[in-house]
Amino acid sequence: MADSGFFREVWDIVARVPAGKVVSYGQIAARLGSPRAARTVGWAMATAPRRLGLPCHRVVTSSGRLVPGWETQRDELEAEGVTFKSNGCVDMAKHQWDGKRVGKAGRGPANRLKAKAGAGMRGS
Repeated sequence: MADSGFFREVWDIVARVPAGKVVSYGQIAARLGSPRAARTVGWAMATAPRRLGLPCHRVVTSSGRLVPGWETQRDELEAEGVTFKSNGCVDMAKHQWDGKRVGKAGRGPANRLKAKAGAGMRGS
């Protein structure tokens, strides 16, 4: 399941989130046409291959909460200029990504993953 088409699409979106911005699990799910699949987006992020070099630290809950137990996530976001509210959540009003494309189309990790997979992954 880790290389499912849905997971690859999640990873492709995450790869486009620019420094200084964050995206929520639900926002990703909605962009993929599955607004009730926020947990599945979480599973995709938990199984994201390190070789893709995704900015996983930029994915938070819709309220701006960070991943429990990820000690460096806040530091990584702050290093990019992301600010936090007094409750410890990302200031989503300032830093939520609007979804506009960043970089060139066809260059995301999902497309690289598809190319590596070859003919066996076509149609997925």
